[in-house]
Amino acid sequence: MDVLTPEQRQKNMKAIRSRGTKPERILGRGLHARGFRYRLNVARLPGSPDLVFAKHSAVIFAHGCFWHGHNCHLFKIPSTRRDFWLAKIKANAARDQRDADALVNLQWRVMTVWECALRGRRKQPLDFVLDKCAAFLTGDHQRDEIKNLSDQDTITNPLA
Repeated sequence: MDVLTPEQRQKNMKAIRSRGTKPERILGRGLHARGFRYRLNVARLPGSPDLVFAKHSAVIFAHGCFWHGHNCHLFKIPSTRRDFWLAKIKANAARDQRDADALVNLQWRVMTVWECALRGRRKQPLDFVLDKCAAFLTGDHQRDEIKNLSDQDTITNPLA
């Protein structure tokens, strides 16, 4: 049972941001300080990537583990309306995959930085995350991602 009234829950859900999130700001500031220039949320590209580095033909998505269904310690399906949330998060993950595939087909390189790499008890050191992003931007890998420090195979995926 939800501890909030429907009106309180609606207010909470409306307050959740999709742009300008803390992980996006952390990555943007850190990469800018390292000399990388980017544009935010370019709507003409599939998925409206969080950070777009046109000079490097690369984009970085800063994905929240809950909203994008990452199999980590920060992801937990709510106990209320479980079927709704499973369907919503599965649809988000499928859309993410379609958008990344479309970007690659358009000759863009795609990096995903998961929220758990930047926060939580298993986060990566920030310098490591920024170094890996910088190496991706100057390298030639088509796709890459940064996750938390844990062994992903030990966590059971509720979306499977």
